[in-house]
Amino acid sequence: MPQRPTGPAPPAQASLGDSLAPGWDEPDGELPPPDWGRSRGPRRLATVWMFALFTLALAAGNAWLSDRLIGEAFLAWATVFTAISLQALPFLVFGVALSAALTAFVPASFYRRVMPANPFAAVPAAGTAGMVLPGCECASVPVAGGLIKRGVAPAAALTFLLAAPAVNPVVLVATAVAFAGQPEMVLARLAASFGAAVAVGWVWARMGRTDWLRPPRALHGPGASRWQAFRESMLHDLMHAGGFLVLGALAAATVNVAVPRAWVSALADMPVVSVLVLALFAVVLSICSEADAFVAVSLTEFSPTAKLAFMVVGPMVDIKLIALQGGTFGWTFVRRFVPLTLAAALVSTFLIGGLLL
Repeated sequence: MPQRPTGPAPPAQASLGDSLAPGWDEPDGELPPPDWGRSRGPRRLATVWMFALFTLALAAGNAWLSDRLIGEAFLAWATVFTAISLQALPFLVFGVALSAALTAFVPASFYRRVMPANPFAAVPAAGTAGMVLPGCECASVPVAGGLIKRGVAPAAALTFLLAAPAVNPVVLVATAVAFAGQPEMVLARLAASFGAAVAVGWVWARMGRTDWLRPPRALHGPGASRWQAFRESMLHDLMHAGGFLVLGALAAATVNVAVPRAWVSALADMPVVSVLVLALFAVVLSICSEADAFVAVSLTEFSPTAKLAFMVVGPMVDIKLIALQGGTFGWTFVRRFVPLTLAAALVSTFLIGGLLL
């Protein structure tokens, strides 16, 4: 058997793995040394000092800035940020729990029996399934990730992601309550949202590529129990998606406060421009789909089609949803999926709004 060289390898032969694992020079297949990967004494001490300085900085900032952060703009920003976060968090937890349950307890064969094998036929079936499950866009992202984990075609899972927060019974009832005496608005929202979701799914089934979408990885070994798989998947997805939800809420609150409402109202009299303005407004405000109808009906200076755009675009494309999608499926996916979804939502809004409103 040839002897393995004992001297140090030349710099040109050093691998990336060697640079990431200093001190690891055992044969392949054996466990690393007991101290490999553990913090050394000085490094651990530096971490403690960094944490202590960070805590001290927080205390000093609270003492110096607590009396200054009472301006009207800051209070409005804090209110919007808190409202978005608290409104979305229960649905995010629900979606994460449902996604973990789909991953752990529902066998992959179930989806193969229920969903058509042909992706083009599975897309409208997934859109119809979205009409049954109550939830907002925050819940639909982890659920779609769970469906992809179980072998559902990405085009069908993405159709469900778009349809579920826009056409489920809770949203339609809320829309009927907000637009009392206007059943055409409920029908228009259902038709425009469902049509946009199915159109995006069919386009993705025809033109989408697997390397554009980063599928969620499994977090447990093959021998893990169902409850262990459920717990690990839920904890990981909750911490991961929750962080991106906070980032999205921060961005939405900042833009919400920075853009004067008077600028928006001045454009309400322009038919096409008003639709685009309220679509952009929906992206920025990031309101949960269960509540957006009540905001839309309050925008009395805008046309019915513009209000429809607000309710169709918001559940499919908003700041916090973009952040959640980027954290779950990757930013390569977002760069392609978001423009496609926005275009489909606007085209569907103009078509259905022109026919029904």
